[in-house]
Amino acid sequence: MTQTSLRRILFTVLFVLTAAALLRPDAAYAQPPVAQTPPTGEVAAGRPPTTAMLELVLRDGSRLFGTVVSETPDEIVLRTAGGTVVKVQRSEIASLGSVKGSLVDGEFLPADPNATRLFFGPTGRSLGRGKTYLGVYEFIMPFVQVGVTDRLSIGGGTPLIAGFDDWDRPFWITPKLQILNRERTQLAVGTFHVFDGGGEGGGVGYVVATQGDSRTSFTVGAGLAYGTGGGRSGIVMLGGERQVRRNLKLITENYVWKDGNGVASAGVRFFGDRLSADLALGVPVGTNEFFVFPVVNFVYAF
Repeated sequence: MTQTSLRRILFTVLFVLTAAALLRPDAAYAQPPVAQTPPTGEVAAGRPPTTAMLELVLRDGSRLFGTVVSETPDEIVLRTAGGTVVKVQRSEIASLGSVKGSLVDGEFLPADPNATRLFFGPTGRSLGRGKTYLGVYEFIMPFVQVGVTDRLSIGGGTPLIAGFDDWDRPFWITPKLQILNRERTQLAVGTFHVFDGGGEGGGVGYVVATQGDSRTSFTVGAGLAYGTGGGRSGIVMLGGERQVRRNLKLITENYVWKDGNGVASAGVRFFGDRLSADLALGVPVGTNEFFVFPVVNFVYAF
């Protein structure tokens, strides 16, 4: 199989998977209807209060997070994340849907929509089936990742650099398989493989583990860098995340490879329901030259 044929096959597979994910109704992001009204007009006999964390958006744009205590045809009684019980008229509600996140000191912290990766490297978390994210590294390297199953995802990208023919442009693929998924521990394996325009290539095969929760976690990974021309080199990644505010997370991502050389980086991630933006600084480690380079990434999750 030629390099051009392989590129066409891989691009076609990624296009089909992305299109299927975008066209598939996704329960994780769909807004469910406002809680159903019991036929009696009061809380149904024997029906327990809803315990799932919900986001209630009012028509004036205000947002409340909490659980439903009771409901009638005209109003919903909500216990907020801070413990306050409020009554909201149905006519004032724009939407009511479940959300992911954690409750800290009475404040609800929504989950990061881009939790399967740090700045560049992966975490042990998996992209769910039918989920997709589109992003761009450093303004010039767009990428996509698609959840094929709840444990298997595949993606790819290519640099936006002039001077390449359509089928001679280098590109990379990023298959990833989660092999362990527990409440506080996730483990995954995968590869980042680059195909260059001359029929050569290389990449990094890795195993990565994440320990912690959605607010605070530590990630460690080990990989083997390889090239089609021969040569192997080990690489170690150490990273961490800490959500300090509702839509703000601190992140560090650091690499060490042969002869003690590496890269250290630290910065922040701003995120909303689907969009995240990484702003960080990186510095080389173990070299005679010192310089600082910016890290700027944007990701949109579907």
